[in-house]
Parts: sequence; structure tokens; C-alpha cells
Amino acid sequence: MGLVRGMARKAVIAGTATAVSNNVSRRQGARWAAKQEAAAPPQAAAPPPPPPAPAGGGLTQEDLDALKQLAELKTAGVLSEAEFEVEKAKILHG
Repeated sequence: MGLVRGMARKAVIAGTATAVSNNVSRRQGARWAAKQEAAAPPQAAAPPPPPPAPAGGGLTQEDLDALKQLAELKTAGVLSEAEFEVEKAKILHG
């Protein structure tokens, strides 16, 4: 009985230590991100919109899949509008 009890106690202590460590890491990461965001230079004006796509399409299935993935990233808030437009132009215009 003593061995099982000792192992259970160690497992509880290790689990608590892990939870505390993860919480501290998350808070520190948030602080660092806030500092970097505050120190970042102001964003430049958005680039001009890309020229219209050539008539006739010419998009491959890979291009369509990449555009769908970009749209999902923009919807999820991972990409800003300007970043989305730049990446979209790269796909559409090679």
C-alpha cells in the first residue's frame, strides 16, 4: 500500500507542477507578444490591389486549393487583409 500511495503522490505533484509551468509559459508568451506588438513600427499603407485575373482562368486545382486555404486563414484571423491580398496576387499571377 505504501508504494502505490507514494507513486500516486508523485503523480499528483508532477501533474500540478506541469500545470503551473504551462500557465507561466502562456502568460510569459503573452507578455512577450504584447511587448513586440508595442515595439513594432506602424504598418505601412496597404499595397495597391492586384490587376484583374486574365480572362480564361488558367487556374489549376492547386491554385484553387491554395486560395481556399488563404481564405480560411483570413477568416480565422491569422492573415490581415493586406497579407491576404499579397498572397492571393502571388497565386493568381505566378
